Amino acid sequence: MSVVVVGAGIAGLACARALTEAGVAVRVVERGKVCGGRLATKRYNNRRTDIGAAYFTAQDEAFTSLVTKWQSQGLVREWTDTLTVLDPDGTHRTTGPMRWAAPNGLRSLAENLAEGLDITTGHTVEWIEPGPRVDGVNATAVVLAMPGPQALRVLHPSLTSARTAVEAQHWLPTLAVTLTYPARTWPDFNGAFVNDHPILQTVFDDGARRGDNAPVLVAHTTPSFTEHYVADPSVADHEVEAAVRQVLDLTDKATSTHVHRWTYASPTKPGTSPFHLDDQHIGIAGDAWGYPRTETAWLSGTALGNALAAQLT
Repeated sequence: MSVVVVGAGIAGLACARALTEAGVAVRVVERGKVCGGRLATKRYNNRRTDIGAAYFTAQDEAFTSLVTKWQSQGLVREWTDTLTVLDPDGTHRTTGPMRWAAPNGLRSLAENLAEGLDITTGHTVEWIEPGPRVDGVNATAVVLAMPGPQALRVLHPSLTSARTAVEAQHWLPTLAVTLTYPARTWPDFNGAFVNDHPILQTVFDDGARRGDNAPVLVAHTTPSFTEHYVADPSVADHEVEAAVRQVLDLTDKATSTHVHRWTYASPTKPGTSPFHLDDQHIGIAGDAWGYPRTETAWLSGTALGNALAAQLT
């Protein structure tokens, strides 16, 4: 038997790598066609665009060490420590930690973590029972690296500890709208937080963060706006495109738009511990176990993998 990790986002991959390095047999299953989760990069018009996480930061020593390795391999680059804030009272800049970006898209980092792991994509887990058992097959332990609402769908009612751990999670949706223009006509802003807007949360210059200066913007919508387009997100593109033109004072319309819905985009109730692990060998990890960011997901998965390895050995 082996540990089964359900979910090949950064938390699941980090957990699987920690277990593998500890000598524990691991199998990763992912319902999507590719690894990455919200480290999502899609190809539009023969160009990769980041449509999930906009960037990542690195503060923890262990994660910073990994980022340094990625940088030496050419997978990541420093992008900016300054972003724009757009609100009804005007525009100003905000400075914070260095934001990192990936020339080949953030999903390339998930692909790097996945190297050498036993991963099955395109497989949906239906049911996790005590034992533990995954869809009727025995496992040494099971790790759920996914949003709480998705975990609740597959956890048997008798797995009360695991269910209680995720029942308090609340997630907000968003639409990621990729907008391609005939030319770059906007001011140099890298990315912007849009405050008190009925449609927009953020707008990012994908050409700037990817480093190729392509005339591509990616906008993320507010939860309240997103809820109106759950059934058919694609029809929201015109409103989002008009809103971006308005906040950035653009004269040109986008020549193409692509909409991607994230039902579980961001957790709003961070956990008080870095992961969940109970005596039934059910573990849960992800960025809901702390401040929602890429670094949190990696730290959560790594810590859970180390703890589970210690428990099993």
